[in-house]
Amino acid sequence: MAKLVIVSNRVILPRERSARAGGLALGVGYALRRYGGLWFGWSGKVEEETSTAPQIVSSGNVTYATINLGHDDHAHYYSGFSNTTLWPLFHYRLGILEFHRKDFEGYLRVNNALAQALAPLVQADDLVWVHDYHLIPFGNELRQLRLRNRIGFFFHTPFSAASVLEILPCHETLVEALCAYDLVGFQTDQDLRAFQYYIVNKAEGKLLADGRFTAFGRNSRAAVFPIGIDTNRFARMAASAASSRETRRLQQSLAGRQLIIGVDRLDHSKGLPNRFTAYERLLANWPEHRTHVTLLQIAPRSRTDVAQYRQLGQQIEQTAGRINGTYAEFDWAPIRYLNKTLSQKMLAGFYRLSQVGLVTPLRDGMNLVAKEYVAAQDPEDPGVLILSRFAGAARELDGALIVNPFDIDQITEALHQGLLMPLAERRARWESMIVPIRTQTIRTWCESFISSLRNSPRANGLGATRTAAAKRKKAVNA
Repeated sequence: MAKLVIVSNRVILPRERSARAGGLALGVGYALRRYGGLWFGWSGKVEEETSTAPQIVSSGNVTYATINLGHDDHAHYYSGFSNTTLWPLFHYRLGILEFHRKDFEGYLRVNNALAQALAPLVQADDLVWVHDYHLIPFGNELRQLRLRNRIGFFFHTPFSAASVLEILPCHETLVEALCAYDLVGFQTDQDLRAFQYYIVNKAEGKLLADGRFTAFGRNSRAAVFPIGIDTNRFARMAASAASSRETRRLQQSLAGRQLIIGVDRLDHSKGLPNRFTAYERLLANWPEHRTHVTLLQIAPRSRTDVAQYRQLGQQIEQTAGRINGTYAEFDWAPIRYLNKTLSQKMLAGFYRLSQVGLVTPLRDGMNLVAKEYVAAQDPEDPGVLILSRFAGAARELDGALIVNPFDIDQITEALHQGLLMPLAERRARWESMIVPIRTQTIRTWCESFISSLRNSPRANGLGATRTAAAKRKKAVNA
């Protein structure tokens, strides 16, 4: 019987207690709850050698198949090419981008190993849905193994403009690998247009009707599938969490002060240094906010094996300490900075309690924190969302105070405006934002992608194109 096969870099097993609720984890979790099937990828474990046979665990109607990575493969595929090359590239953080050919070789090698491990588990009519930048070559590797299944790919990150993408020495190899998929999904129209521009102007391909295109000897389709949240569920959770023990503790500790909240993974793309500096300028420029407002920044650490991320964590801690040292009173600290994950329910209650949601990434594929913040609000007394224009969510949430995250003074002014905004304006802005959040949910995202993939023509070619096969062989054997 045909099943849905989800492939992602990291698989969250049923026994794992994890508060990681990014877009990928939420989306995959919803798809598997709704359709059942197989979730395949890395276990999160690092051993001497990369395993060849997956470990299989079943829970309900979902089967989890994972492999462990060897130390060298983890270093080159994950810490190296995925996180110090592709992540900065797709988020326009070129100042921290590093390219090492051995990392790229490891990236191709692990994608090949993953495909070899998954292929025996895939049946003839299964739909295969591959997620995110770690696995761009994965579909092409499956094609080399003669899989004729419909295979789709979704970018949770932004997709770079061609002029930026070309900085990467192997850009052509990656785009060619994307053409092995029957369907390539993006978060926004801007991401889709960047991809299509590359196809036409760099790959000498052609755009056809209904998002279809030809390039590198293949026919495929690219379209926009903006990810959403389970809006009604999150709103109910927030309303319930408003009276929870944790939310009451936070409210009592504020002693009547206004709350600004930020929730981000500790990452260069999230713009935390600019955000803290903007808050510091708020206290300097409008002294009336001192002792009357608190910024709660929740920023769980990530990728601590990458030196640049450890340095970022130190920078943020030093900035928070300096601001608190300058402005704190004996009964008030301007910033509460937490390096820990909180449960989704706890965050929902904190969102509802806060007067301002501060979401200012330098670049983001979508950013579901923005949508969760809006969904969590009390319709009778909603808070204000300050949102970066470079988050995908800004294209839907025009009721937010839209800011350029590189313009620190603009963020400062938006904070001042948000803290003083009258109730009528807050309600009007919230009402305009809740409509698209209720319309474009995680359910519509999931169902529209799967339906589009299921209706795509079967088997986008077999095997790799000669160019891709030669490049992969050369890289792996180098």
